Amino acid sequence: MTTDQTITDETLRDQGLSTTGTGKTLVIACGALAREVLALISANGLDHLTLTCLPAILHNSPAKIPDAVEAAILKHRADYDHFLVAYGDCGTGGQLQTVCDRLGAEMIDAPHCYAFFDGIETFATRNEVTSFYLTDFLARQFDAFVWKPLGLDRYPDLLQMYFGNYETLVYLAQTEDPQLTATAERCADRMGLKFERRFTGYGDLDRFLRA
Repeated sequence: MTTDQTITDETLRDQGLSTTGTGKTLVIACGALAREVLALISANGLDHLTLTCLPAILHNSPAKIPDAVEAAILKHRADYDHFLVAYGDCGTGGQLQTVCDRLGAEMIDAPHCYAFFDGIETFATRNEVTSFYLTDFLARQFDAFVWKPLGLDRYPDLLQMYFGNYETLVYLAQTEDPQLTATAERCADRMGLKFERRFTGYGDLDRFLRA
């Protein structure tokens, strides 16, 4: 995708990725997970699921995520019986879980996508406090979601201030893509970090959607 930063239903349709299904369960997903959710729906024959996406850029203002998810549920409430929210807490301080509980939606019980891709229980034991994480999406959109928002394209001297305490860039790979791995490794080089690739596949996102 070329417009991952502002993925919505319209941009998915424009790129030939259908957001429609035949069932009565709506998946409300972060735009950063659009490719992964659609791949899992297709691979597992989950025709009862319909996908709608919120802009991935909401992660830069996580306090806005709960209201955006609530608005999506209310917008589609008359058309669906069940709602799955493909987000972790994602920096909302428990507010997203509160919204889901109040509206009867089910969300992933994880702090963020790094945890549920890696496996929630596994990630909790790693204690990788000096690691910076990329997913497939973030490797593709590194400039749009990391480099430019932090001002590093304009003020490269800020690199040490932001990342001086990090040691390793860990690329949590959802797919076997040598070009994307090379892209992620270049990101590590730009940040002055060691590089580690960890193939996770879709992790607990797969189990969440199939359950």
